[in-house]
Order: sequence, then C-alpha cells, then structure tokens
Amino acid sequence: MDTYILGIESSCDDTSAAIIKGTTLCSNIIAGQKVHEQYGGVVPELASRSHLQNIIPVIDTAIKNANIQKSNIHAIAFTRGPGLLGSLLVGTSFAKGLSMSLNIPLIEVDHLQAHVLSHFIKLPDIQNETPSFPFLCLTVSGGHTQILKINDYFDFEIIGQTIDDAAGEAFDKVAKIMGLPYPGGPNIDKLAKEGNPHAFKFSEANMPHFNFSFSGLKTSFLYFLRDQLKTDDSFIEKNRADLAASIQYAIIHSLTKKLILAARHHKISQIAIAGGVSANSELRNTLTKIAKQEKWELFLPPFQFTTDNAAMIAIAGYFKYQKRDFCKLDATPYTRYDQK
Repeated sequence: MDTYILGIESSCDDTSAAIIKGTTLCSNIIAGQKVHEQYGGVVPELASRSHLQNIIPVIDTAIKNANIQKSNIHAIAFTRGPGLLGSLLVGTSFAKGLSMSLNIPLIEVDHLQAHVLSHFIKLPDIQNETPSFPFLCLTVSGGHTQILKINDYFDFEIIGQTIDDAAGEAFDKVAKIMGLPYPGGPNIDKLAKEGNPHAFKFSEANMPHFNFSFSGLKTSFLYFLRDQLKTDDSFIEKNRADLAASIQYAIIHSLTKKLILAARHHKISQIAIAGGVSANSELRNTLTKIAKQEKWELFLPPFQFTTDNAAMIAIAGYFKYQKRDFCKLDATPYTRYDQK
C-alpha cells in the first residue's frame, strides 16, 4: 500500500507543506514573506505572524495538488528545530492539532538532517541518482556550515564545522556592507558573474582539521572597505562586481579546501552538498570541476530543495515512518541543538 506523508516546514520565514508518496514527491508548496526585505533580514515576530496566515492555505493547496484527501495521509512530519521559536511553534502546533483530528502519527524532523535527506527525494518522471552510504555532505546555510559523514539515513557524524559564523551569514553580511538588498547571498552570486574573483584578496582562516571560520573573513572585508573609502568614497560603487567575485571566491575556497581534505582523509568519493548556499552557482561549478579532478561522484540538489521546503521534511518523515519512529504530543520546538 502506498504511504503518504504530509511534511510541514516553518523554521524561519518560509511556510511550506508537501506530500510524499513513498519517496516520490507529489506536491511542494512554499509561501515566502516579502515583508523582511525592508529590514535587511528576518524579523522573528513578523515571521511567526505570517506563518499563522499562510499555514492553512499552504497545507490545503499541497493536499489538493497531490490529488489526495486528508484521509489518505498516513503521518504528519514537522520541523521541530533548529530555527526561530515563534515560527517553529506555529508549525508544531498545527501539526499536533491535525495529527489529533486525523488520528495519525506525528513525526518530528531535524531541519538540518532533512536538508541532507532531500537527496533521496524522487521526482516524478525523472531518474535522479541518490548517494550511497557512507557519503560526505557539505551542509551550508545562513545558520550552519558543516561537513557531515552520512553513515545511514539518521546516522550523521559531524567531522567539521564552523567555530563562529556560517558561510551563508558571511554572504549576507558582506552584501549588507556593500549596500545590496536582502537576501544578500543570491545578489552576491549574480553580481560576481560580472567580476574578477582575483581582483582583491581577503584573508582566510587557517583552522585545524576540517573546521571553518568566517568571522575573520568578514572583518577583513569590512576593514578593507573602510580603508579604501577614506581615499575614494565611491570605491564600492566602482568595484561592486569585483568585490562580490573576490569575497565569493574566498568563501568558496575555504569550503572546498576543507571538503577535499575530509574526502581524502576518510577515503570517501561520494560527495553531496545541501542547504541554502548549495544554490550558489560558483560553488556548484567549482565542485563540479573538483569532482572530475578528485574522481568524486557529486550530488547537487535540485534548486527547489536548496531553500527551506517541506519536501525534505516529508522525506525524512517517510524514513522515520518506516522505523515507526513517532513522537509524542508533548514534543516542544528547539532553537539550537543544546536545547534539544
């Protein structure tokens, strides 16, 4: 019998619902929030209010687009964390209520694990390859940067991570310094295509083992601009594309350098990337070139699964459903791992 899982994602500013039939995606609906653009970042209180407005129509549309009834759903998977508390509470509370009303199991999902497991989503009429265990996954987003060794669907080993800021946060911060609109990462990516990645050199942290640090890189960028603006107040405007290309090169070089070391050390040639920054075109191009040199089998997620989405929550829920790994109604959201 076919297993249908409803996934609900509300960890930040996107309200999303998806239906998975087995491992095949039936629908994936995302409602974004434009309100944050004027503030240059996500405002938690506004995000949670928007989730309250969006969650019912988003879930209703996901079910209709999947051509099923609520009675066909076998379980509800929801993002328990990490994320913004108010946003998580909306999704968690709705998932609990719907689970009770339909008398079906509730499944908690870790947001970051779900990003990795998005590689196992099957798309209708598309023969997409999936990684085999063990594989390495570079998970890069606005809140996290990690190299994970994936031994099984829920056996993740952190072998490297940032000690301070995430790579996605670095992209957004330098974009803000340059006066680019939010979200900064995609704007840096677009602008960098017109610039010279070697026009300016910014210091990269020399971290031990497979760890990262991006705080010093942001500071280096800020101080460089400060010094240049003392003699030319239009320096940023004149060099915007080169600045974007150069800082992007520094961030991507930091990421790929450690990923190569980790892959060689662990003797693993199955390599994947996940998270919002995995949509960056230069990161994808660079990894594709490295994969040929290192003889990797590289797995790049479809763009629709790079940002926050409920399809990845649903696929994680499906694998947990197979194990009958359900949660109780008293499950509470966690914003960070030390609160889990």
